[in-house]
Amino acid sequence: MPDLVARTAIDRRLADLAAPVAEGLGLELVRLRLMGGQRKTLQVMAQRPDGTMEVEDCARLSTALSAVLDVEDPIAEAYTLEVSSPGIDRPLTRPADFARWAGFEAKIETEAPIDGRRRFRGTLGGLEPGPEGDEVLIEIDAPGGEGRVTIGLRFDWIAEAKLVLTDDLIRESLRAARDGGRIDPSRFDAVETLSDDEEDEPDPGPSGGLPEEKQ
Repeated sequence: MPDLVARTAIDRRLADLAAPVAEGLGLELVRLRLMGGQRKTLQVMAQRPDGTMEVEDCARLSTALSAVLDVEDPIAEAYTLEVSSPGIDRPLTRPADFARWAGFEAKIETEAPIDGRRRFRGTLGGLEPGPEGDEVLIEIDAPGGEGRVTIGLRFDWIAEAKLVLTDDLIRESLRAARDGGRIDPSRFDAVETLSDDEEDEPDPGPSGGLPEEKQ
């Protein structure tokens, strides 16, 4: 089934180059985007199979990927390479992501309007098979504010999706880090209630140092 790791033709071409490099380092691509602007930026998010990603991993991937891109030269213009972890409020790019993070809040944007709207925010209910493909379940506010309702969005309708940074998500991330022996359990006492503004701030996670500029 297609995923949202790479969306455009150039992104898919770059992902075909980047994926084997990441796999050779014991990592997997989460998302790849070539962003426009006065100077292009190639954003690469990756993780270990257990969902973690350390600064050292970012640096190793950045070095290895830069070498391959220098040889293949798939981007004509000058660009900057940025390698990072998905962060806590990670993008959801594969069907399995929606099943893994069931019970947590997410934002989903569809390619085309559905009943007059393209943006949905609510609690993920997992993934279930539908007559025309897998459907992502999400519990949202009902029209008119009358309670909550669960709807199904076909995976191939989705353009972008990401988790929302909430207390529950932070606690889950800390629990996973504690179970993996990556943090002191006493850090759990530091979780505080987030304001609405803080919830919308992205957490880019660790990166491999300063972005690398390519000529």
